[in-house]
Amino acid sequence: MTPRGKLITLEGIDGAGKSSHLEYLRERIAARGGEVVVTREPGGTPFGEKLREVVLHHPTTPLAEALAMFADRAAHLEELVEPALAAGIWVLCDRFSDSTYAYQCGGRGLARESVTSLEWLVHPDLQPDATFLFDLDPVLACERLHGRDLGRDKFEREQADFFGRVREAYLDRAREFPERFHVIDASGPLEAVRERLSRAFARAFP
Repeated sequence: MTPRGKLITLEGIDGAGKSSHLEYLRERIAARGGEVVVTREPGGTPFGEKLREVVLHHPTTPLAEALAMFADRAAHLEELVEPALAAGIWVLCDRFSDSTYAYQCGGRGLARESVTSLEWLVHPDLQPDATFLFDLDPVLACERLHGRDLGRDKFEREQADFFGRVREAYLDRAREFPERFHVIDASGPLEAVRERLSRAFARAFP
């Protein structure tokens, strides 16, 4: 039988720089002889990419946001993630359900029980094998975001107090699930963060 692949997720507030490390992780996994697919949420499927445009650019209620995120996630899991894992392929995903807890519960104030119910409906038996959380002071994150070009989405336009709540929700998740979470200091130059990520990856997959 083909060994099941691994699911690795990258998390963090907007501006923490997590997406900058996707290619590096893909190369690390490939160097170990593993086949890997890189994907993202929302998105990852044609259906999900349509939902991504709606979720990131159209204001709505926290519950509606969460429902849209899990509709995307259900399609993503069935069409891409689960088939890849079953075929022995590693999946490297930019955001997963921890983002919904962080942004919709922590940031927007949605009751945690609502997201827990959706999680159990969509993926009751699946959690990431490792989650790398890029942790950054919200003030620094907002400074990075303000330096970007125009066209930021509605989350990227939020203020530091919103990202402060999101960050605390992420850290709460990391304390709740210390076995799979690897918290990485995302401050400083890219090379320093990359070195911290390298050490965390080696601990997660010795």
